[in-house]
Amino acid sequence: MNAPDLRGVTPALVTPFNEDGSVDYDTVVSYTKWLKSIPGVTGVVVNAHAGEGTSLFEEERREIIETVAAKVPDFHIVAGVSGEGTAVVAREAEMAKEAGAHSVLLFPAASWTRFGYQKPAVSDRYRAVYDASELPIILFNWPNTTKATYSLDVLLELCALDGVFAIKDGARDMIRWDVETPIIRQNFPDIQMLTCQDEFLLHTMWESDGALVGYAALIPELMVELLEKAKAHDYDAAKEAYDRMMPITRAVYHRESHMESTMAMKLGLVERGLLKNAIVRSPLMPLEAEARGQVASALKSAGVI
Repeated sequence: MNAPDLRGVTPALVTPFNEDGSVDYDTVVSYTKWLKSIPGVTGVVVNAHAGEGTSLFEEERREIIETVAAKVPDFHIVAGVSGEGTAVVAREAEMAKEAGAHSVLLFPAASWTRFGYQKPAVSDRYRAVYDASELPIILFNWPNTTKATYSLDVLLELCALDGVFAIKDGARDMIRWDVETPIIRQNFPDIQMLTCQDEFLLHTMWESDGALVGYAALIPELMVELLEKAKAHDYDAAKEAYDRMMPITRAVYHRESHMESTMAMKLGLVERGLLKNAIVRSPLMPLEAEARGQVASALKSAGVI
C-alpha cells in the first residue's frame, strides 16, 4: 500500500443543502476549493459526521465524491464509511473508490456504541473493507464514554492489518492519549496519529502528526496555525492561537449536544460567505435564534470575519 500523507489539517466537510433540502453541489465545489486554497490543508473528509453522512442517500454520497474528484483535482478525498453490517460497509468503501475517493475513514458499527463489540468482528470489518476497496484506511477510535471505543490491544491489532495507515483519535481521554500514543508509535512508527479531540486540541497536537477534525471545516487557517505552532513546540505561540480560538470553540462545541456543532459551523460558514444557508437534515434541528449572533461574535473576536 502507498500510504497517503495527511500530516497537516484535514477538515471534515459539512454538506451544504439547497432551500428544498437537496444537496447543493455547486457550493460543495466552491467550499472545497476554498479549503484546498488554505496552506497546510492536506485533504478533505466527505460523508462523515460533520457532513451528515448518515442522513445522505447512497447516490448522494457517491455524487459528492464524484463531484469533488472531478471539480477539485489533486486534492485528497477521504470518504467516511459507516454502514452497520460488514458486507454493507465493504460495499460502501468499494463505491467510494469507484467514485474517486483516495482513502476511507472507517466508522465502528453503530450498534457497538451501546452494546459493545466482539473483538474478532473489528479486525474482520477492517479486512473486509480493504479487500473490497483496496483503499488505505483511517482507523476511527470513538470516545471512551462509548462501548465502541477500541482498547489498546485492539488498536495495536488493527494497526498491524494491511491497509491501515492512520488513527483518527477521538477517545477524548487524556490519560489514554498520554499512555497509549507512545506505545502505538513504538510499535508502529509509520502510523499517522491524527487528533480529532475538538475540546482537547492544545493537549493532543503536541504529539499528533495532523488533525482530521470537523472543526477545521469552519476555521481551517486557525487549525493549521495551532498545529504548526504546537509541532514547533512553541508553547506560548500555540497557547495564544488556542486562546484566540476558544470563543469559537465555546460557541460551536460547548452546547447542549455535541451534535449541534454541525449546525453551529454552518451558521459560521454563512457568516464567512461560504454557505448560502445553514439548512440541516433531520434528525438535526436548527439552533435557537440567538445562536447565529453568538457564532458571529466569536468569529469576530478571533479576527476571522
